[in-house]
Amino acid sequence: MQKVIIIGATSGIGRALAERFLRNGAMVGITGRRKNLLDELQQQHPQQVKTAVFDVTGNENRKHLQQLIDELGGMDIFIYNSGFGEASKELSWEHDEQTTRINVNGFIDTTNYAFNYFVQRQHGQIVGISSIASYRGSSWAPAYNASKAYMSNYLEGISIKAGRLKKNIVVTDVQPGYVQTDMAKGSQLFWIAPLPKATDQIFNAIMHKKRRVQVTKRWALIAWLLKWLPYSLYKKIG
Repeated sequence: MQKVIIIGATSGIGRALAERFLRNGAMVGITGRRKNLLDELQQQHPQQVKTAVFDVTGNENRKHLQQLIDELGGMDIFIYNSGFGEASKELSWEHDEQTTRINVNGFIDTTNYAFNYFVQRQHGQIVGISSIASYRGSSWAPAYNASKAYMSNYLEGISIKAGRLKKNIVVTDVQPGYVQTDMAKGSQLFWIAPLPKATDQIFNAIMHKKRRVQVTKRWALIAWLLKWLPYSLYKKIG
């Protein structure tokens, strides 16, 4: 039976992925700040779900992660889904700080721990939910795009490192476009995907051990365009 831990599973993609893995028969450890939402899923699947209530901006992420691993009796797949992003006309320090603490500090704290856990076990899979935003900067949310670029680069780096260490550790970078969740803000979002469709594509990418995937699939075109669009043109829309 697979043992999966999802950091940030109270709502949105994290919650939907937890439910998808549960339907697939996995043991799932879920984390988040809202205890009532974690308990709700645990009560629905008492034999399959373990919970840990904590905020990734705190100082005990590794302690909580290890406790959850112990409760599950191991970990096969680690998924970092916690995220924060807020557009602002001005360059808000509060937004930038919160974005960095969650999307960068919380991510690397737990992902580094998971990688070294898998090194000891010789195998495992790390999944990071980054974003199409990782490809370029943004005048509206500079810290958000930068934090997602950090995630994608770190994931690529540890994937290479796993190979050099000769460890069977799969690293999957999931790069969603707009998905119908609370994180998707705005009235005219482009190519917004229903949560079930996005979740199925993410789940399938994890099961097929993909290195990198854009969700939904049409966003691969946007990723390519963003990567190669000259700055002189991109700055008019970024």
